Amino acid sequence: MLVLMTILIAIVAALLIFVILIQNSKGGGLDATFGGGQANQMFGAAKSTDFVEKATWFLAAAMFILCILATYAVGGGTGGEIELLSQ
Repeated sequence: MLVLMTILIAIVAALLIFVILIQNSKGGGLDATFGGGQANQMFGAAKSTDFVEKATWFLAAAMFILCILATYAVGGGTGGEIELLSQ
């Protein structure tokens, strides 16, 4: 189960990096450099921006949830390490 979650986290992280890089920022971003204009022609300028923004939020939420689930899958421990440090 943990291996599957780790693989999913890696896939979501790679997709999140890609989606963030193709976003059109105020400075132009990598969107125009790597063919972002073609995506605008396919979806229309407003629709591609909406899609990329929604994909970013979805992937960020998925990453957050997967990391929380992976933490529970590993098991937290007893917290004894914190007590040793405070003594």
